[in-house]
Amino acid sequence: MKLKAGIIGCGSITRFRHAPEYKANPFISEIVFYDRNPERAEILANQFAGSVAQSLDDLITDPTIDIISDCSSNEFHSINSVKALLGGKHVLCEKPIALTLEDAEQIVQAQRTSNKKLMIDHNQRFTRAHQKARQLIERKELGEVLTFKTSFGHAGPERWGINKSNSTWFFSKERSGLGVAGDLGIHKVDLLHYLLNDQIEQVSAFQGSLDKTGTSGEPIEVCDNLVCSLKTVGGRIGTASFSWTYYGEEDNSTIIYLTGGIIKIYHDNKYPLIVMDKDGAVTKYQLETIQTNDKQTNSGVIDSFVDSVLRNQEPPVTGEDALVSLKVILGIVKAAETASVVQVNQSSGKVETKKV
Repeated sequence: MKLKAGIIGCGSITRFRHAPEYKANPFISEIVFYDRNPERAEILANQFAGSVAQSLDDLITDPTIDIISDCSSNEFHSINSVKALLGGKHVLCEKPIALTLEDAEQIVQAQRTSNKKLMIDHNQRFTRAHQKARQLIERKELGEVLTFKTSFGHAGPERWGINKSNSTWFFSKERSGLGVAGDLGIHKVDLLHYLLNDQIEQVSAFQGSLDKTGTSGEPIEVCDNLVCSLKTVGGRIGTASFSWTYYGEEDNSTIIYLTGGIIKIYHDNKYPLIVMDKDGAVTKYQLETIQTNDKQTNSGVIDSFVDSVLRNQEPPVTGEDALVSLKVILGIVKAAETASVVQVNQSSGKVETKKV
């Protein structure tokens, strides 16, 4: 059986990740592209031997299309993904799932109503180094997790975006909403939940627009750097840094400190996973390098999404998973804005501010 895929939005995430991964998947028969700028859709349709939908409604109502990637900008996810799900399509939505809890919950409810698959593109779960690290932690091969630190930073979305300029929508408060927190930070929050099999429940943070400027030369409307402290339900504590101003080299590393040693992930260019026990013995795993903006490799996301549809299985990153991570990111941003410690209440769907 083969599936026909549709893609909403024809920016860089489609050009470099979704489209080539659909094209390489043997179970995809064709890709149909839609963008508010028809020329962008035409370019990618020609590049990937696909076709163009003249409108969003044409894409969603096309009975031959089985699955849709929502690669629109952040503020449109709650519109496009809901329409696609209720239109009978399985949906892979780019992160963050939405900009508000209310909008995210609408997408999750649309999935429940439609009974279609909904997967969110938190791609860090799919790297072999992260999967192996989770396995080591689950098996308690180095004891219990105590603390952690993680970082995700690069030179900024304007270096990779389709316009290659500071006019990128990522710098707009209305469209990006959460700045580097929603672009990079939410990936690492999801990763920590995945690695630790735990949830972050308390946060504090600092954020700033330290270097990026918009088209007028003024500092951008959203944060380009954010540093936070995190505490999980299980009592683990750690730090996280997210940045659009790592100009020399991209950093996508994580260190987990356990009672029996240390797990280092993506700290070494040759060995993506290094394990050191408390007696100093070192094991180095020569796995694949992580995907970067400058080095595009198959993320595994499209293959996993297609597989979940064909096998009628729950996707590995559900809408509920993404909602949990969004609550944490909104809590982190609130903590930075209010100089407070914020309690993330997953059961009620709210974030509560605690005085420092």
